[in-house]
Amino acid sequence: MNFDLTDDQQKRYDDTLEAVRYHLDGEPEQGAEHIFTRTRWKEAARLGLTSLCVPDEFGGGGLGALDTSLSLEAFGRGCADTGLVFAVAAHLLACAVPIRDFAGPGVREELLGGLASGELIAANAMTEDDAGSDIGRLDTVARRDGDGRHGQHGEESEESEDGRGYVLDGEKSFASNAPAADVIVTYATTDARAGFLGLTAFAVPRELPGVSVGEPLRKMGLHGCPAGRVAFTACRVPASHRLGTEGQGAAVFQHSMAWERACLFACYLGMMERQLERCVEHAQERRQFGRAISGFQAVSHRIAVMRQRLDAARLLLRRACWLLDEGRDNTLAVALAKVSVSEAAVANSLDAVQIFGGAGFLAPTGIERNLRDAVPSTIFSGTTEVQRELIAREMGL
Repeated sequence: MNFDLTDDQQKRYDDTLEAVRYHLDGEPEQGAEHIFTRTRWKEAARLGLTSLCVPDEFGGGGLGALDTSLSLEAFGRGCADTGLVFAVAAHLLACAVPIRDFAGPGVREELLGGLASGELIAANAMTEDDAGSDIGRLDTVARRDGDGRHGQHGEESEESEDGRGYVLDGEKSFASNAPAADVIVTYATTDARAGFLGLTAFAVPRELPGVSVGEPLRKMGLHGCPAGRVAFTACRVPASHRLGTEGQGAAVFQHSMAWERACLFACYLGMMERQLERCVEHAQERRQFGRAISGFQAVSHRIAVMRQRLDAARLLLRRACWLLDEGRDNTLAVALAKVSVSEAAVANSLDAVQIFGGAGFLAPTGIERNLRDAVPSTIFSGTTEVQRELIAREMGL
């Protein structure tokens, strides 16, 4: 068992970190009104961060899950704006990945090049007011255009695959990147009787009639990633823009979530590494009672635990990514990694505020921002409670 990165992996990590620090390390604006800008997005795209796991034939990096996570970790470490890092990762993992793996050739050709270059921005719209963790109860519906999906008494029509497309109706309550998005990956119920097997996935161009996106939501953190409501009103979507087969939406979503839970959370590993460096530096420089506070066990042991949490979470995440690349069963490993990274991010951020004391409570230091950015990590991509349920189920409980 070898825990070392290869020379190529280490070089890619180091080069990404150096480039991000040089081009994207400016402190984000203060306050809840700070929102996403295409200028910084295009800079991230120019560094190749919007294309990591997109196939090289579409201008992407062609990277697997582990190498994608390493680059996102470097991005998270080098960029103080965790919201921007999150926005890029969500675009890539929750949107480009399902288009890469489930779209037809025409849609892959239409979208993947723009997603890789950053000219197109993608949003993932799954969550609804009454369907957060319970994705089997989506109120958003998709019916065959012209009512061709079902016969008069509900039986499946021979015209169900006639290519006439779908009409989407419904509203999504929380879609990251939506206010800036050019394409929206979304999920709708095509057969209410079938539960999870009745969901279908779509890649919906924003310019289609019937698509409307609300104003950016005001959030606790991740201000560099805009989020908004998305409504579909008699929105006609070509059948070619369906991802996978009709009824395969739950499988498409779970596939994209495996990539997101395994790779996106590498952003938080990078954030925690940066945070830890700052805590060590502060503890060595800050003096109280005639000596550096690093000399007090209450401080040094707290930092030691921060290191422990970070390294343990990193090992679990890299194992999950490796299993994903190997095509092996990864459900348990991905859930363990997601819980470990998100809980470590919150706990380490609380410790960082305590180590910085009053300064950690002040916005200009950026320490309190890390905490605000970390809190939602236990909620999105499947809550901690959902992940523990998956862990228990994989253990036969």
